[in-house]
Amino acid sequence: MRMIFGLVALLLALAIVGTLAKKQLQALGQIGTTTTRAPTDAEGKAVTDAVMGRARDGAATVAAPRDMGGMAGAAPAVVEGTVPMQAQAIQNNVRDATNAALQKGVDRSNNSQP
Repeated sequence: MRMIFGLVALLLALAIVGTLAKKQLQALGQIGTTTTRAPTDAEGKAVTDAVMGRARDGAATVAAPRDMGGMAGAAPAVVEGTVPMQAQAIQNNVRDATNAALQKGVDRSNNSQP
């Protein structure tokens, strides 16, 4: 009997602490603002497509900052297979796109200097 009351008291204390924590996080705006919906704007869709390795209009897309242009002939990541394989392919695609964008910036900087 003593063990049952101890367990009920523990659960009650946990419920109270959980409720207080939830209220505090809501007050800070950290709960309820996350969404799993797909982006609706064109730029958000382009970045999502680039990260997932999906082609748009028959050409591969690359996540690059605005006004920097994309990479011609970029190959999309393979998003087939197991979840770890998909994650690795997406990471490789983002890494390659970042490296190419950085290299493009270096080339542009070198070309603009006398």
